[in-house]
Amino acid sequence: MKNNIFQSKGLLGKVAKQLIYSVMAAGILTLASCESNLDTINENPNDQASIDPKYLLTFVSKYTFQVNGDNMYASRMLIGTDGENTYQYMKWNEASFEPYSKGILNTVKMMQEAEKIGNKNYVAIGKFFRAYHFFNVSLKVGSIPYSEAVKGESGITQPKYDSQETAMAGILSELKEANDLINNNDKIEGDIIYNGDASKWKKLINSFRLKVLITLSKKNTVGSYTLASEFASVAGSQPLMSSVADNGELKFADAADSRYSMFNNSGYGSSLYMADYFINLFKERKDPRLFTFAAQTTGAKEAGKAITDFSGYNGGNPISSYSDNAALITAKNISKVNDRFYKDPTNEPASVLSYSELEFILAEAAARGWISGSAKTHYDNAIKASFSFYQTYVKNPGQYFSGFDVNQYLASPMVVYNNSASLQTQLEKIMTQKYMTMFHQAQWTSYYDYLRTGYPNYPLKAGVTAPFRFRYPQSEYNYNSNNLKAALTAQYGGNDNINSKPWWLQ
Repeated sequence: MKNNIFQSKGLLGKVAKQLIYSVMAAGILTLASCESNLDTINENPNDQASIDPKYLLTFVSKYTFQVNGDNMYASRMLIGTDGENTYQYMKWNEASFEPYSKGILNTVKMMQEAEKIGNKNYVAIGKFFRAYHFFNVSLKVGSIPYSEAVKGESGITQPKYDSQETAMAGILSELKEANDLINNNDKIEGDIIYNGDASKWKKLINSFRLKVLITLSKKNTVGSYTLASEFASVAGSQPLMSSVADNGELKFADAADSRYSMFNNSGYGSSLYMADYFINLFKERKDPRLFTFAAQTTGAKEAGKAITDFSGYNGGNPISSYSDNAALITAKNISKVNDRFYKDPTNEPASVLSYSELEFILAEAAARGWISGSAKTHYDNAIKASFSFYQTYVKNPGQYFSGFDVNQYLASPMVVYNNSASLQTQLEKIMTQKYMTMFHQAQWTSYYDYLRTGYPNYPLKAGVTAPFRFRYPQSEYNYNSNNLKAALTAQYGGNDNINSKPWWLQ
């Protein structure tokens, strides 16, 4: 399966020095500035000193709102049958710092260009993108270059590493600043997410603040922030996503460079299959979302079983050898991924944060006592929003959902929520259903939820533990080794090991 995140080269110190950023439709960008009339006269019109930030917004949005599949091996949703997948068998190695060069660097340039024209909205959205990418990189490795990151123009080519707590506190502050800045007065062109609607960006920014806070639930404070009170303040006073129409998602189009991320991906058509752990959660609950994720087994098709017959779906064991799972193919008793994921050029939108996920976050906060109100109400809303999403974007949804009643589903024994149950019982309910909404969505969120809560309870091979992190990229050893080694000593006793526990999980 194609790897969009972890196998590409990361940001090197000397790349930061060069401050390379993307070639956009408007032309090649440069860092030159005109300082005299002679410079203006001799300026090459194809080599621009400035660019409209709308082009950079389009690029950064497209880069950020993509689908990544590696997390779904680790999260027990998919298995491979043509060789040992390192994510499936919990043997991964280094992360990539590509988000610095493609996400953060281009975001900083967008913010700089926006400041030239006095448009605060691009700056605010830039702070969101910075926060998003720094947050995800830090969750992968721990301490990261933050305060000195992407400052090659200022001569900082070997940025220091900030502690994970410092980075997370900075991320929360940037999101607060983004909320305070964004307004309905400045136009937002080039916006492929919300079509220029500043109010929806504001909802996403504040909803993401809640995601960062709940992800850090093992801590009481982060920098100057007290997590529970900050969560309650944001949830009680700021606009949040209120329906699936507010989803932070990218809709795909059947046009060059705009199609669904996994369209025509060869792995889906050959060696990629469903994991039984994931499939069985749906079969046990008679949950028709299964039919939108998975294909019938070959045996079920040949037997003429209805597409809504749960017995026609089966997965492979994620802790068994890939050869054992390959035997299920021969036996015609394993489900592939639904072919819409690699045959439909538009398929479904890819979200970084959905309304459904926000409602699960609010349910968890209510269960923990961070906010008042009913955790069950938020839990039910989250599940309803998930069904609404699939009934909206899956082609011919009637073939899967005909006769389905979501209220009956919410009242069924394995789904019904009890506000009076123990915190652990409530967390298991919330995390299980949250996990069931994230097939090809929200990237590594399900895995991080598992690390911090233990739910859902992933199957692991005897003697194998789920890694807490990734190793730092080799590029950092090559070009920023002194700062990296200092960070490793401060965090992990000098050892860059995937089983070392980072600050946010301690």
